[in-house]
Formats: sequence, structure tokens, C-alpha cells
Amino acid sequence: MTQQKIHPGFVLIDLDGTLIDSVPDLAYCVDEMMKQLDMPVRGEAAVRNWVGNGVQRLTERALINSVEGMPDPQLMEKAYPIFLDLYKENTSQRSRVYDGVVEGIEWMKAQGYRVACVTNKAEAFTVPLLKDKGLYEYFEVVVSGDTCAEKKPHPMPLLFAAEQLGVSPENALMIGDSRSDVKAARAASFHIFCMTYGYNHGEDIRDYEPDAVMDSFMELPNYLVAKP
Repeated sequence: MTQQKIHPGFVLIDLDGTLIDSVPDLAYCVDEMMKQLDMPVRGEAAVRNWVGNGVQRLTERALINSVEGMPDPQLMEKAYPIFLDLYKENTSQRSRVYDGVVEGIEWMKAQGYRVACVTNKAEAFTVPLLKDKGLYEYFEVVVSGDTCAEKKPHPMPLLFAAEQLGVSPENALMIGDSRSDVKAARAASFHIFCMTYGYNHGEDIRDYEPDAVMDSFMELPNYLVAKP
């Protein structure tokens, strides 16, 4: 765990499970999709364990009712367009910004930190969600799941953000909530802080040994250097 405060050149923040609890909308879309397929609904609790790797992987997991494994390709071919149509109309209605997020980001901005966002969610869903929840204008750069050729846990989206901002990866911080975020950050040579409340497939994020673990963005002053 980080003891000494750090002063990163920029802070790159994950979206789902870190900034916004988007599961209520995702679960609604999963269950409506399952109804259209004449299959059992899955419920919000199950969806909380499945999110974090993009909506295609979420759809696959919903179809097989499991984190691991793959559905029948023909079923997936039928199901995925149904999910996408539902999610286009239900991206943000039920989602909410986590307590402390706005205050934490505004504190970082007040200290002169540059802030960007990275997510495995496609741009068509990312930008409307950030705008609907009043977060979009905080970020200099937004890297979505289809911005680069690879998604997290691959380091490419993180390195792309660093390149866009002209900051070396060794002087950058990632804030996330999942093992995917930790793996991507380590591979990209970023510092990594994780939130306790996010989506990590039912596992304790501490098991993946991020540099710091926080219950709220309000704890950021404990770990980041403030203006003198």
C-alpha cells in the first residue's frame, strides 16, 4: 500500500464501478433481453458480478449465467443486438454517480491535477452516460472500449491516454475498481488506486495488491500531494 503521497502527472479514472454505479441500467437491459429470448431473468445481484469487461462480455455471461465460458454463437448473434438496442435507450436512467466522486474530482482539479477517463464501455454509451451524469466536462481525454485496438486489462488504453496528454506512464495514476484495472495499470507502469465498492466479480480488490484502497474519492487527499 502507498504510504508516501504521490504527485502524478495525470489521473486516469475508470467509469463503471468507480465513478458511476451503472449496474441498475445494465441489469434492466439484461433482464429485458432474457425475456425477449424466453430465458430466465438474471437479476441485479448476478449482473454485479459480471460487469467490467464491456457489454459484449456481459451479454455472453448473462446467456450462460456464469463469469466464465461462452454461449452458443447463434444465440449470441441473436441476443447481442437486442441488448444493444435496449442499452441505447437505457444508458443512464437508473445509474448514479457514487457519493464523493464529484467532490474528489473537484479537489484534484483544484490542486492542478489533470484528469482523464478510461473504460471498456463503447464510446456510443460512454459519452452519453458521462454527459447525462454531469461528469464529461471534467475530463481532458476520454478513452472508450472502442478507442484502441485492445481493452483493459491490456495496457494499450492507458498508454494511449498518457500519449494524448504527453505524460510518461511512470508518472501517471489509474483509479479503478477491478482486477482488470490493476493488471492494466501494472502492465502500463501506472500507479493504481482501487475503490472497495466497485465491480470485481465478487473478489476482494485487496487480493490484487493495488497501491492504495479507498472507500471514497474523498480519501484522495490522504494519498495525493496537495498544493502548498
